[in-house]
Amino acid sequence: MYSQKVLDHFANPRNVGVIDDANVVVQAGDPGCGDGLLIFLKIENERIRNIKYKIYGCGAAIATSSVASEMAMGKTLDEVLMLITEKSIAAALDGLPPDKMHCSNLAAGALRAAIKQYRKMMTENAQKDNHGDS
Repeated sequence: MYSQKVLDHFANPRNVGVIDDANVVVQAGDPGCGDGLLIFLKIENERIRNIKYKIYGCGAAIATSSVASEMAMGKTLDEVLMLITEKSIAAALDGLPPDKMHCSNLAAGALRAAIKQYRKMMTENAQKDNHGDS
């Protein structure tokens, strides 16, 4: 049912934990199955320097969060938005059963939401800085 890569990431999840000085923290979930993902990003110069997460969910949710964190580490935010999709996460795990594809949606969606929140924060901070100069 599951590939060796899914089983490996489930048994040995990468990058689990918390980043105390994260630039952005996002919580995402799938109410249909009860999975929940809390993702922490440390971003410097539009690049993900560190990523950690806490996941509550099935083996596929754990595996997709783990592989997505590996895929995102060191990438620019634009690269993450372009390259890390539901399909690319599933492909990195050598596929997922059809009834578990929503797990890859959770990880990709959380990354997109975190980047969107970070960029919004940076825009707001820049606007505050500009208004303070006048």
